[in-house]
Amino acid sequence: MTIAKRKLSSVSFTQIRFTDTFWSPRIETNRIETLPYIYKKLQDTGRIGAFDLNFTRPVPSPIVLIFGDSDPAKWLEAACYSLAIHPDPNLKTLVDHTADKIIGAQQPDGYINTHFTTIQPEMRWRNLRDWHEMYCAGHLIEAAVAHYQATGNRKLLNALSRYADHIDATFGREPGKKRGYCGHPEIELALIRLYHATGNERYLTLASYFINERGQQSPEQPHYYDLEARARGEDPQKYWAKTYEYCQAQVPVREQEKVVGHAVRAMYLYCAVADLAAEFEDITLLETCQRVWDNLMHRRMYITGGIGPSKHNEGFTEDYDLPDETAYAETCATIGLILWNHRLLQFEGDRRFADVMERGLYNGFLSGVSMKGRHFFYDNPLSSVGDKHRVEWFECPCCPPNLARMIASIGNYFYSTGANDLWVHLFANSNADIKLGGKQINIRQTTRYPWDGDVLFELGVEQPETFTLHIRIPGWCEDFQIEVNGKAMDMQPDINGYLSLTNEWKNRDQIFYSMPLPIKAIWANPAVRNLEGCVAIQRGPLIYCLEGIDHNNLPLNRIAVNPFQIERDFIAEYRPNLLNGVTVIRGKGTAIDDAGWGETLYRSRSPKVNEIELTALPYCLWDNREPGEMRVWLRASAR
Repeated sequence: MTIAKRKLSSVSFTQIRFTDTFWSPRIETNRIETLPYIYKKLQDTGRIGAFDLNFTRPVPSPIVLIFGDSDPAKWLEAACYSLAIHPDPNLKTLVDHTADKIIGAQQPDGYINTHFTTIQPEMRWRNLRDWHEMYCAGHLIEAAVAHYQATGNRKLLNALSRYADHIDATFGREPGKKRGYCGHPEIELALIRLYHATGNERYLTLASYFINERGQQSPEQPHYYDLEARARGEDPQKYWAKTYEYCQAQVPVREQEKVVGHAVRAMYLYCAVADLAAEFEDITLLETCQRVWDNLMHRRMYITGGIGPSKHNEGFTEDYDLPDETAYAETCATIGLILWNHRLLQFEGDRRFADVMERGLYNGFLSGVSMKGRHFFYDNPLSSVGDKHRVEWFECPCCPPNLARMIASIGNYFYSTGANDLWVHLFANSNADIKLGGKQINIRQTTRYPWDGDVLFELGVEQPETFTLHIRIPGWCEDFQIEVNGKAMDMQPDINGYLSLTNEWKNRDQIFYSMPLPIKAIWANPAVRNLEGCVAIQRGPLIYCLEGIDHNNLPLNRIAVNPFQIERDFIAEYRPNLLNGVTVIRGKGTAIDDAGWGETLYRSRSPKVNEIELTALPYCLWDNREPGEMRVWLRASAR
């Protein structure tokens, strides 16, 4: 990255129609099951009713209700995305009802927050470090933008613009304003979206202020969170999180070298940093993204795209600390990872960011919701002894509506355009209508991806059009074939990892693109102590795992595989009747026999080892059948 200017523009999900067997059923389940279900849960737990401002509860218990406004906001955003691609009268009624509730809770000065309006009005804006006021405001703003884009009605957008005006009048460097910024980033990226929806540059300036102010301190001007704590009568040295790394405010943003602290907060912060780098063509902000991205990719990310190993801080610890069984890997964190990499991808069209985006989407994100759409994972371990299962709801239910908004807008991540270029980042049986250089282009993908690596593109143009089609070669793809109208092309990827085809394209021109999907044994860096002597199985974008249900509930820690057999002898088998159609991987492994041990704890004689048949399925689909063990990383054996 040499300049901080985006060459690409993402194509909206509203321009893409999925007809595949992988994403299309998920989108439909999200609409008819997940969204109504989450709405009912938000009603039952009082989160939507809170906007009536007539509730009471102890202060501040439970603490999660202090930021409860964010959950209806994310649901509303998700529901609006769904409405934008599939009219649904029942869902529209719920959307209108929720939007009116939010508007009805607005105060004369523009402020909207159910807790600090009703329960603790005296504490408004007094604990930005911990109490999520701006975080809630950010999600309400994102919901308002989505509502306006889906319905064309400005009522919620106008209300949240008034709230943003209130925040702008309250915070900043000017005399009489507060210096603060939120402990949980989100308002920053939301303000940038609001700027694009309204054209009001004050919102962009305010987002820039929050980013630039974060972590600032000097002998003459102490850290804002220290000042804020003292003003509340608290000792800042007794901060419960010990360090401002937890909220990425330990140093100014441009001085940050590693991704630290709470994983979701970090991802939302760097989303805004990437956006501001593009808005102001600020190379220093883009360089910050590159530094922390390198640290995350090379030392702190799970093979599934999960991030944040620790439950203690819902986030990062130290380099190469990636335990599998105790992995936290919050679903929302992987969603944030996808959002951030999608933003970085638009600068140069660099495959690295699309690779991470795809890894997260097909693995650590999708594992967060059951196939029936009503059970969820908050954290996503890579190994379980059988005690980990999706649940119906959480005390802090941030993940379910976040999952719903990502699934409803999944088409956002497939295509980008440039002045005279069309980029294909992801693959799915689908049909897209895309405006390129003022002309309408239709691109149809025919494929069984991710079960198969063959993709047939067919272009639809009213008259011959000359442009460059860039097709991503995934990082996992070691070989490929490409044909244009039946003619084999001898091509090499460009510097960013895409095949660049410049042509005068005619109506119904076809590009056949084949990516073999070999079964691969994947090793972790030896510095990852928890995974020494272990291998994982990958096919295409999918990480695979073993489940106890397929192995007579044999303890999976006893199983070993020969890595060389994985690539040589294991086979892929499509099973149409399993979980609505899934490709499993079959092969042989070995398992330690516990016969003859009795009550003996240690002995000198080696145990018997038996050969067994193994069946692995995609990690994103585990825990959709019967409860039981699961394991991604398997002991490597030469036997």
